[in-house]
This record gives sequence, structure tokens and C-alpha cells, in this order.
Amino acid sequence: MRMVKNRLNGLPAVRLGLIILGLLAWVSAGLGADPGPLPARDWNRRNLERIRVPAGHSLSFAVLGDNRSNPEVFGRVLRQLDRDPGLAFALDVGDLVERGTSEQFVDFFKQIQPYGRMPFLTAVGNHDLGKNQDLTLYREIFGPDYYAFPLRDNYFIVVNDAAPNGVGEPQWRWLEGELKKSQAYKTRLVFLHTPLFDPRGAENHHCLPEATGRRLAALLRQYHVTHIFAGHIHGYFSGNWDGVPYTITAGAGAPLYGTDPQHFFYHYLKVTLQGGEVHVEVQRLKAAGGH
Repeated sequence: MRMVKNRLNGLPAVRLGLIILGLLAWVSAGLGADPGPLPARDWNRRNLERIRVPAGHSLSFAVLGDNRSNPEVFGRVLRQLDRDPGLAFALDVGDLVERGTSEQFVDFFKQIQPYGRMPFLTAVGNHDLGKNQDLTLYREIFGPDYYAFPLRDNYFIVVNDAAPNGVGEPQWRWLEGELKKSQAYKTRLVFLHTPLFDPRGAENHHCLPEATGRRLAALLRQYHVTHIFAGHIHGYFSGNWDGVPYTITAGAGAPLYGTDPQHFFYHYLKVTLQGGEVHVEVQRLKAAGGH
């Protein structure tokens, strides 16, 4: 110990300071690092390539949300989805994991891997963000945090509104551009995690800031969006936001927010598109072990 001290005392002050700063940075990086392996890369693009639109005039897919914190319920959702051969794909509107760490994403992928027959797309939820609202890990695994794609005469737009301020200005510009493209399609669908407004009203504000929600609702109404799908409020709600139909589906595992049986139950949605119309069927979970 005395030898080390003597050597340090013999170093010029500037050099000694640089060494100490380097050691502190190395220790800090080690403590804050997320050393787990990446379970996937560019996941959403690769799953989009796997979607096969069935012959005929209709397209059916599943929408689910907020499966975090409850692998038992999420497993039941996955098994029920897997038993429906009519579903072309599933889209999860976010909160895949409790905290956005690589270890938790690894567990998420381990759970969905046995059901890999069905393409599985994602939107980002607030729980999927890393420390300090960081998107780096999510983007490394899933790809862009907002994206759009056409299927037949339907246009799908997946938005990232998971940050506290909702949608940033670059994404606003992108979104309006995609909405303009979508006018050539019969059906225009928007998927996001945080609802524009809280349908429970009163003191409940589990939604975007009011000004942001109003701005987004006006934009979606202007471009004649057919339906909005959201999560975040753990339960099921449907209605109309400033002229645009919506469904909140956040019943894939996270703790339910109430006991009203009309709204608070575990479920997912089966959505069927045909001729510009959207048919939404609520799929309540069967009892554990049921068929």
C-alpha cells in the first residue's frame, strides 16, 4: 500500500488527475452497465417480413397490451392466441417488461419463443424504457420505436408516445407524413401505448397531457383515422375520442386497476378488417388450464 502511494505521489498532478478520472469512469460504467445479452435485433422488421396475409377479403390479427409483471397470465394469453389459426399476427401496445433491462427482455423472449408461429410486433411502453427514459436498448432489440406498414388495403401506424411529454416534434412530422400516405387505403389504424385521454374522467389522468392529447386527436381526426388502439390503463375501455373510435386493451397481465367486471378483466382483442370496417372482439381469458 505504501509503495502504491509513493508511486502516485511521484506522478505529475495533471496525469494523476486523469488516472483518477479514468478509474472513476470505469467503476461507474461497471456499476451502471446492463451486461445481459441481447435476445434479438431488429425484431419488428423481421416479424413484419413474416406476416402472410390470407386469401379472401378479411384480415384478422390480435392486439394486446401491458403483459408485464405477470408471466402466468401472459402465458395464458399466448396459449389462447396460438390456438387461433385465423390470426395473421399479434401487436403488443407496450409495457412488455417491468423495467427496460436486457435481463427482463431475455425473459420476455423466452416466454414468447414457443409461440413463434405467429409474427409478434410491438409498440414501446413507458416500462420498456431504460433508465432516464432511455430508448437505446429498446431500439437495439426491436428497431425503430415508431414505424408504419401497409397490408392489403389497410395502413398500420405504430406511434411512440411512452415518454412523459408524449410525441416529440420529429415524430409529429413523421406521423403527419404517414397519415397523408394512409389516405390511399380503406382502413387507417393507429397503435400507441398511452391513451390520448383517460375514459374514467374525474381525477383520473393516466393519459397524455391534455394539450398533447387534443393536438393528437385533431390530427388523427383530420386524416380520418379509422381506429386507435392503446394500453396503459390496465383494463378494457372503448369509445370515441373527438370523433375517432378507440379501444384501450391493457389486460394481458399487469395488475388490473379496478374491480368493475365491465372494464377490469384479463383479455386481448381479435380485430378483423374487411371492406374499410373494423370489427373488434374482446377475447376474455379462459380459466387457467381451460380449453
